[in-house]
Amino acid sequence: MSTRKANMESSIYLGSDGWWHGRVTMGVKNDGSPDRRHRRARTKTEVRRKVKELEKLRDEGRAPKAGRVPTVAEWMSTYLTTIASLKLKPRSLDDYWSKTRNDIIPGVGGHRLNKLQPEHLEAMYAAMLREGHAPSHVLKVHRILSRALKIAHRRRMIVENVATLVDPPSVDETEANPFTQEEAKAFLRAAAKRPTFMRWIVGVGMGFRQGECLGLRWSYVDLEAELFHPRWQLQRLTWRHGCADPHACGTRLHRFGACKPNCRVHGAYKRGCPKPCPKTCTSHASACPERKGGGLVFTRPKTKKSQNPVPIPPPFVPHLREHKVRQDAARAAAGDRWEDCGAVFTRPDGRPIDPRADWEEFKELLEEAGISDRRLYDGSRHTAGTILNELGVDMVTIMEILRHTQISQTKRYVKGRSTLSKDAMQRMGDAFFPAPRATTETRNETPSSREARARRRRRMQ
Repeated sequence: MSTRKANMESSIYLGSDGWWHGRVTMGVKNDGSPDRRHRRARTKTEVRRKVKELEKLRDEGRAPKAGRVPTVAEWMSTYLTTIASLKLKPRSLDDYWSKTRNDIIPGVGGHRLNKLQPEHLEAMYAAMLREGHAPSHVLKVHRILSRALKIAHRRRMIVENVATLVDPPSVDETEANPFTQEEAKAFLRAAAKRPTFMRWIVGVGMGFRQGECLGLRWSYVDLEAELFHPRWQLQRLTWRHGCADPHACGTRLHRFGACKPNCRVHGAYKRGCPKPCPKTCTSHASACPERKGGGLVFTRPKTKKSQNPVPIPPPFVPHLREHKVRQDAARAAAGDRWEDCGAVFTRPDGRPIDPRADWEEFKELLEEAGISDRRLYDGSRHTAGTILNELGVDMVTIMEILRHTQISQTKRYVKGRSTLSKDAMQRMGDAFFPAPRATTETRNETPSSREARARRRRRMQ
C-alpha cells in the first residue's frame, strides 16, 4: 500500500538533528513553484500545534505571502514612497516622513513585520512620552504606523495588525480661544497701520485659513459678484533630492554625533540642537543642486468643499478695490524688480508672503493690541465661527461659510460665550418662574356704584 501523502496534506517527522519538523503545502509561489512552509519544535505536540495554526491560516486565506518579511523600516519606506504618496497631499506626506524618520524607525524599525508585538509599540510610546513629546504627537505616530500595518495586512504580509491591539495615549482636545468682538476690533485697529491690513480683514472677518489667505489670487476674486473662489493655498514644502545619490549629496552636512552641552553653533535655534543624522541619512535636500518640489508652492486645498466660493461682506469690497489700486501702484514703482505671482497679498516686490513671516506678524499684532497670546487659528477661523454664532447665524450656514464637510467639525470651531449662556439661563428661569406683571387696577361699573356717584355729585352742587 502506498504511503504517499494526499495533496495539500502536511507532514510531520523527527529529524536527525533531534528536532520535530513540519512541512505545510500552502499553494504555489509567484514563479509557479510549490510553496512549502517549514515549522520545527522540540516535541511532536508542539510542532503539530504550529502546523495546525499554519493550515488554519491557509484554509482561511489569511496566510502571509512566501518570502522574507521586510522590517518595519523597509516597509515604511515602501509604504510612503509608493502607496501613501499617491493619496496624501505634499504637506501631509512630509509630516508622515518626518515622524517615520524621527520616531518610528528609531523605535521599532529593526523589527520584522511578522515579529512586531504590541509590547514593542507600547514601549516606544512610553519612551516618547518620557522624552517630552506631547500625547497628540504620539497619537499621530500611532495612526501613521497603524495605517501602514493595515496595508501590510491587506496584502497578506502579516497575519494581524498589532497596532489595533494597543491603546495610544488619550488626548484632550485643544480648547479654542477665539477673540471676543472687542478683541477682534482692537486687533484690526492695530493691523490697520500695516500694508497687510486686508489680509487680516479676510482672515478674521471671513475665517480663511492662513494658506488660503496667502494663496488667494486676483483671478479667483470676483468683486462684481462679491465672491472669493479659494482654489489655491500657499504652503512651504520640504525640498526633495533630484540627484541619483542623496546620501553622498549631503556629505558635507551630515552630523553623526550629538552636540556638546551649551552648544554655540545652534544657540539661536528655537527647537534646540538638531538630532544626529542616521548612518544612511538622505536629508539635506535643500542643498542639493538638483533639488525639487520644495519652498513656497501654490497647492490645491485638501478637500473639494474647501474650494467652494465664499461671499464677500459688501463693506469689504471698497477696501479690496483700494488695496488693488495700491498694489498696482507698487507694481509700477517696482518696475523690473516686481516678481508677479498674481497673489492678492504680496511682499513689496510682488512675491508671496512667507507663512513664517505672516505668523510672526500675527504675534506682533497681538502684543500691539494688548491681547493675550494664542494660536493663529484662534484669531482667525475660530473667531469668525464664534462671532457668526453670536450674531445669530445658524450652524449649517456657519458650516458653509467655513467650508467644513461635517457639522460636528463646525461645532468644534464655535465656542460658546459665558454672556450668551447667562442670557439663555435667564430665559430658562423666566419660563419656570415668570415675574409678576405690573397691572393697573380696574373696577366694573354696577348700579349701586352709579347711584353713589350721582349722590356725591348732587351734594357737591
